[in-house]
Amino acid sequence: MPTIFGMKQAGKAAIVAAAIGVMAVPAMAQDKGSMSVAFGDVPGGEMVNFMIAVARAAERGVEVKTEFLQSEELAAQAVVSGQADIGVGTPYALIQKVNAPIRMFYQLSNLRFNPVVNAEMYQTWKDLDGADVAVHGRGSGTEAIMQLMAKQNGIEYNSVSYVPGSGVRAGALLEGRINASIVDYERRRLLEREAPDKFIFLPLPEINATDEALYANQEWLDSESEAVAILMEELIKTWREINEDPSAVVALREKYNVLPDLEQLEVDELLPAFTQGVEIGLYPSNGGSEGAVKEDFLFYTTSGSLEGDPDVLKVEDYWYLAPVDAAVEKLGRM
Repeated sequence: MPTIFGMKQAGKAAIVAAAIGVMAVPAMAQDKGSMSVAFGDVPGGEMVNFMIAVARAAERGVEVKTEFLQSEELAAQAVVSGQADIGVGTPYALIQKVNAPIRMFYQLSNLRFNPVVNAEMYQTWKDLDGADVAVHGRGSGTEAIMQLMAKQNGIEYNSVSYVPGSGVRAGALLEGRINASIVDYERRRLLEREAPDKFIFLPLPEINATDEALYANQEWLDSESEAVAILMEELIKTWREINEDPSAVVALREKYNVLPDLEQLEVDELLPAFTQGVEIGLYPSNGGSEGAVKEDFLFYTTSGSLEGDPDVLKVEDYWYLAPVDAAVEKLGRM
């Protein structure tokens, strides 16, 4: 998800390292259920669109609590153990390797990232042979991209460390604590603005795959189908409204008083960040499809996150598309 949103996230990472921070929007209509969503990330402006959809779901009687954990692994563990209802990420490897009883059911964003290196130390992908690199989390799209490029360039990293939050990684790059990583497009703008001659952004082939998805236990999805349906509809409507006019994110944030404690830098970057996100196709308008999952199979098997022939892998082993299919049928496909 987008945006420049400052370097304050490095401090946030420590705050949410062990504890769960919760933001909830109280239901404003007849009670249709409640759910908790675990992010393996630090809270920030890139989550404004999701929180707008949460506020809209609350208007229809669904209370959604958002929880922030230190890593995607902890978020996945919380979902598998029942401590959280929904996780955010792409847990393909977890599902395949341990047969976790979870399924992805909504595509939040596409992979749009920029590998970046300190120009004083590295110039090309080949230079990263034996280097230490930092990515978002184990099994994440950022890790998959870096592993794919290692394979394609015949190199092997010395280590891969997990540093949640693109803003946190950008801050560490600026401070010289890491020298090779991967950031979103908005943090690329931050690095180019703050240190225009310090970094080199390495080339990537065209990648069509899911960055972040919602996932949950199959039994929970079935038992809370009405609440899930409402959330799906509000996510789709919000994504489409922002894709049609990125300035909607600013107006809707004010209307619903979403994340009121954002620092002014993050508030100022909302419009340019979401405008750029729309331009690069960050926000899927239909929330996922069988075709999108097959694109995931191709990418994640090539990168090594998934094992097997992508043409043989079964969509239903990883995704439960019924909720989003129903929402798209109701709202119309775009």
